[in-house]
Amino acid sequence: QVQLVESGGGLVQAGGSLRLSCAASGRTFSSYAMGWFRQAPGKEREFVAAISWSGGSTYYGDSVKGRFTISRDNAKNTVYLQMNSLKPEDTAVYYCAATTGVAWRFPREYDYWGQGTQVTVSS
Repeated sequence: QVQLVESGGGLVQAGGSLRLSCAASGRTFSSYAMGWFRQAPGKEREFVAAISWSGGSTYYGDSVKGRFTISRDNAKNTVYLQMNSLKPEDTAVYYCAATTGVAWRFPREYDYWGQGTQVTVSS
């Protein structure tokens, strides 16, 4: 069992930065690949980024590539999402999730989810 708690969301102006954190409970955090997804009102949940259990591999959605960076610290049971050059279209609730699967772009692949943190980017 893994429990995930996101933090770091908030209101930021376009062009600004935020860093999201996702703290995980449980001793097996390093066994899971971790992902970030987001969901805006009226839209489907969208893949943002994922990182392998070791941190050696990362993947990004096309809309955030070059602006967002995912990282993890297994000693702290935490995964991060550094978001730079934010745009109004990045406004959404951001969720972290944990998976033992391999199809990291798909929400159905994930076993555990956090409650989400709101990110709002003003123009």
